[in-house]
Amino acid sequence: MASEAKSANFGELYAAHAKDVYRFSLYLSGDAALAQDLTSETFLRVWIAEQPVHLASVKSWLFVIARNLYRHELRHIRRKLPLNEAIASGASLAGSAEMREQLAQVCRSLAALPEVDRSAVLLRVEGVSYQEIAGLLQISVASAKVKVHRARLHLAKENPGGIGHEYLEKRHS
Repeated sequence: MASEAKSANFGELYAAHAKDVYRFSLYLSGDAALAQDLTSETFLRVWIAEQPVHLASVKSWLFVIARNLYRHELRHIRRKLPLNEAIASGASLAGSAEMREQLAQVCRSLAALPEVDRSAVLLRVEGVSYQEIAGLLQISVASAKVKVHRARLHLAKENPGGIGHEYLEKRHS
């Protein structure tokens, strides 16, 4: 019976957050196949975890798991990850050549950011508070705000009028 409850809860958790974890992993890594692997591995870790899932902070926790898995993968690969698959997967989402090019430019701009800045801005895009970002990245709240602000400036400068332009110009408190 407990196993059935765990399966039902896990199914709800996966349905509610898998797309967000995949999107976060894709923008973090720039590689569609790696993002799928990171998403699968993230939810596998949740499934085998001994500790109960706290729904109030589950999305942030999933992002931390995905980010840590990505960092672990980077240590083993020791090379820059290609953006070709991310661009190709974006092509199926974006109907026009212009949209594909904008997506490719955003991916290149994200890849050019330091990993911690990229993580901070992606977490913020996903609605994570500065307080949570600071805790997840083990930095101060002020530093989290600065990293998000600088990443937004970089992305807005590199992608004027492109995908996400409205968000990049917005100030979130």
